[in-house]
Amino acid sequence: MFRNTARCIDAICVIAGALIAHEIRFSAPFELGGTERILIAFNCVLMLLLFPAFGVYDTWRGKSLPMMLARVATAWIVVAATGPVLVFTLHRMDAVSRLWFGYSTLISGMLIVTSKLAIHLLVRTARRRGLNHKTVAIVGAPGFSRTLLAHMEHASHAGYKPVCVFDTTAETTSPFSPRLGSLPVLTDIDTFAAKVRTEHINEVWLALSLSEEHTIYQFTRAFRHDFVNLRLIPDVRSLALFNSSFTDVLGLPTLNLTATPTSPLQMWPKLIFDRLFAMTALTLLAPLFAVLGIAIKLTSPGPVFFTQERKGIDGRTFRIYKFRSMKLHREAAGHLTQAKRGDSRVTKLGAFMRRTSLDELPQFFNVLLGHMSVVGPRPHALEHDDFYKDLVYGYMYRYRIKPGITGWAQVNGYRGATTKVEKMEARVKFDLFYIHNWSFWFDIRIVFITIFKGILGPNAY
Repeated sequence: MFRNTARCIDAICVIAGALIAHEIRFSAPFELGGTERILIAFNCVLMLLLFPAFGVYDTWRGKSLPMMLARVATAWIVVAATGPVLVFTLHRMDAVSRLWFGYSTLISGMLIVTSKLAIHLLVRTARRRGLNHKTVAIVGAPGFSRTLLAHMEHASHAGYKPVCVFDTTAETTSPFSPRLGSLPVLTDIDTFAAKVRTEHINEVWLALSLSEEHTIYQFTRAFRHDFVNLRLIPDVRSLALFNSSFTDVLGLPTLNLTATPTSPLQMWPKLIFDRLFAMTALTLLAPLFAVLGIAIKLTSPGPVFFTQERKGIDGRTFRIYKFRSMKLHREAAGHLTQAKRGDSRVTKLGAFMRRTSLDELPQFFNVLLGHMSVVGPRPHALEHDDFYKDLVYGYMYRYRIKPGITGWAQVNGYRGATTKVEKMEARVKFDLFYIHNWSFWFDIRIVFITIFKGILGPNAY
């Protein structure tokens, strides 16, 4: 019923878009030509045929809203691009206004996307108020079950309502064990199956590790005659170092254990922001660059810029740029001495630049060249990477995304030298939190914190 209604709304959007475009182009909304009418009808029919293939009419429950809207927009572009082929085949290209066709495609697409967004937001609001729920029973160990329950509570708009939990680790013979929050916890599979059937629970989620094949088989066999949705949500905490996700490789579902956490499409806003921000910063700071360059030359012999090899995304090395803050000196191969308080190698001007982060400004050139991002985990010297990679859990995973000029660790006070392994462990925890919770608006938040709070660094010397 809902899908048929959605199809009707989409067809109305196509027709309405064509009429509005005709009004804009010719000031006569209802005086459509024969070829235009054929094109509109063709688009409606093709849309009803192709949209299901793109999954537009599949349930959006629990799925990413931006990705679903992108799927709708892609499907409409395919439909609209096929229309001119029909007109060309009929040798009627001269009978269709190109401007009208462009307006019609754009307006109809906007109406379709807007209508689906509006309906989705209405449904989300209804679910938050307790309507349109799917009931769920969870099977698994209490720890992972709590994680799933927390996700459900956080994403209440998805409309999943937990009803009960089956504890696979309980050793008691009693069918019931202590409650998990407000939910009853069952330990007998027959009692659990009876409850699912009696209360008409919609879905059973098997929150089990991949090694528990016998338990998975038990539950699939127990519900083999029922029409309940049985889903496996694998507990891979013992297998993966980090948050895992599924992808498609050669048509096979594949679990990413330590792959790049975000797709290129998700990173486009970040890439555009990085380039625009870097160009703006370099333009506005050009006079300051000139002043600092002259001051560095006048106060100590040597080059204006300090360069050093650092690791970038996926471990690819690049040369980082900084204003030189130390006197020229030599170090033994493979050895790097971190600056410390009162370090005699640091010039007076260099000490000021390091405290105020002015020495970091040339890294906007690295951002412009695509080596770095404005926000991301700070890249460390290669010698430090070799030292900490075996000491700090998850250290090298920081390089799965572009390193940044500033980051979540830096605005939380973890700047400067890391003289203890514990300090590096804390910094890495903040970096991994950033990677796992990344969003474009998280980046903007860090930029504002850096500008208004994090420029001065008491630990940088």
